[in-house]
Amino acid sequence: MAIYLDYNASTPVHTEVLETMIDVYRKKFGNADSRTHVFGDSARQAVEKARSSIAELLNVKSTEVFFTSGATESDNIAILGLKEYADKTGKKHIVTTSIEHKAVLQPVKKLESQGFDVTYINPDSSGSVSSEDVINAVRKDTLLVSVMHVNNETGIIQPVKEIGDYLSDTDVLFHIDAAQSFGKMISEIRGLKYDMLSASAHKMYGPQGVGVLVLRKKHYRLPPVTQIMYGGNQEHGLRPGTLPTALISGFGKAAELAHLNCANYWEKYKTNKNKILEIINRSGVSYTINGDQNVCIPSTLNISFTGVNSEALMLAARNYCGVSNGSACNSSNYAPSYVLTAMGYDLERIQSSVRISWGCDTIPDSEFLHLISSVKSLQ
Repeated sequence: MAIYLDYNASTPVHTEVLETMIDVYRKKFGNADSRTHVFGDSARQAVEKARSSIAELLNVKSTEVFFTSGATESDNIAILGLKEYADKTGKKHIVTTSIEHKAVLQPVKKLESQGFDVTYINPDSSGSVSSEDVINAVRKDTLLVSVMHVNNETGIIQPVKEIGDYLSDTDVLFHIDAAQSFGKMISEIRGLKYDMLSASAHKMYGPQGVGVLVLRKKHYRLPPVTQIMYGGNQEHGLRPGTLPTALISGFGKAAELAHLNCANYWEKYKTNKNKILEIINRSGVSYTINGDQNVCIPSTLNISFTGVNSEALMLAARNYCGVSNGSACNSSNYAPSYVLTAMGYDLERIQSSVRISWGCDTIPDSEFLHLISSVKSLQ
């Protein structure tokens, strides 16, 4: 039986989440923006219940929670939606990092092609950027700082708290891509200072196809983000399109489960990581871990098996172990990881790296050993 170890790409849907969605599909199939009948009312109530659950998880107001199709769309709205404000104010400088998800890097590059100035901060070999480097890059004309909370390839936690604390006393907008930490690092996220935050349901046992953009109010006003798509006034005019009530309800249920079980899940993540490292060490294979594990989320391990090409390893192990060598958005056209490249690693180390990511279910020794057997056969 194959074992799935690519949770950073997408998690399975929790049984209770699926049951919630099925119930909505069967009983609350109306359009949440139809205001002339009870079917619309029922759907709208389901949406607002989910909005409240996500707001409670984050300790924000429900009016600060906006639903999207996922973190990628949320990132795009948060970045591209500032262009009109930038044109008015003349603030056209952006600070971000070279290891962001493409959902941040590509919108930023789009603005760069339209005359914006962008400063890209590189990490060191630990996989973390320096908060001082980010802060020192801020200028009088800086519009936005965008830094991810947890890197999707390495699992390394970035210093968003220190950055947010500094920026909170300025007029610079701060955006956090929290796709990999949302639902996991709940107390940490609650303590962060930010203007905008993006996340997806499918990274935390929710369904694919739904996400959230959190816009925090400052002086009773939302960040100056405008819509980047047109066709309706849903989500207070920020994001047009019929709300996917069942997906949103599933997201809300996933948020409730995360709120209830986060401490237990976290311990299981650590148990699984210890088990994986124990099996690897016991096997005698040669390896190097990528990134400082003292600042790494316990559900991710980026590891280079010496002399083993990652593509060959994944091909050899594909029938019984699902791992990856980077972000799913880059998997169709493999190129050396830009994240590991930015960390200063040599090409051989990068090409032998795989990302292993897991959930709270216990990882069976026998199934993971298949991956190690493939490593041994290739070393």
